[in-house]
Amino acid sequence: MNSFLDPMPRVVAHRGDSAFYPENTLEAFKSASSLNIDIIETDVHLTKDGKLIVWHDDTLERNTDGRGRVEDFDLKELKRLDAGFTFTPDGGKSYPFRGKGVRMCTLSEALEECPDERFNVDLKTKDERIVDEFIRVIRSHKAEKRVCCASFHLSNLRSFRRKADDILSSITTAEVVPKVFLRPLYTNRETERKIIFQIPETAGPFRIVTEPFIKKWHKKGAAIMVWTINERKRMERLYRMGVDSVMTDNPRLLIEVAKEMGIR
Repeated sequence: MNSFLDPMPRVVAHRGDSAFYPENTLEAFKSASSLNIDIIETDVHLTKDGKLIVWHDDTLERNTDGRGRVEDFDLKELKRLDAGFTFTPDGGKSYPFRGKGVRMCTLSEALEECPDERFNVDLKTKDERIVDEFIRVIRSHKAEKRVCCASFHLSNLRSFRRKADDILSSITTAEVVPKVFLRPLYTNRETERKIIFQIPETAGPFRIVTEPFIKKWHKKGAAIMVWTINERKRMERLYRMGVDSVMTDNPRLLIEVAKEMGIR
């Protein structure tokens, strides 16, 4: 690995090896790393005491034995929760990670535990303080080349790009729509950066990922990453169309498909 996009990533593990381990935990990340994936996709919130906790949902109920909003707790309180409590591979017949010591982790811990992995990190908290803490953590681990910043909050991304123009960021939904549907690429400080699309196949009634779309934006030097794809036929179709990366909850299947198609 030379940087986040070199060599071009093909297999992106969505929240780690999340089909087989509790999502967004060190266990899921280390398993994904052992599979030789290209990128780990994850999410972070800002805790009550200003730390970056790895977690997707705004609340705790879906994946832990806790209740309430993630951001209403400090790191010490979140670390007490069982992050493997609700994981079940068989529709509720068994809970193999319940009570096994699986905990929520910080972004710093994830970068330290997986020092050779590239990370795509979605900033979930809509608060500029998360941007400053994110930059601090990335620089403290000297991880500038192996991380890409993502967020559905355009204000977060604009702040991040002003403060850390040496670190990659993907474009968010508010930026994708005008590029795809309204007008061609325009020039300003933000769009002179490498364009990294991280998009679903469709948005409402509109199909975003098409062969003309891929060809057009590849000519402009953009990278196209599509999420979240868990079915073999869809994986094959997207790779055949020419997308650069596919994000999946089942990186084992995606690696198999990519190898069969000669992509890896």
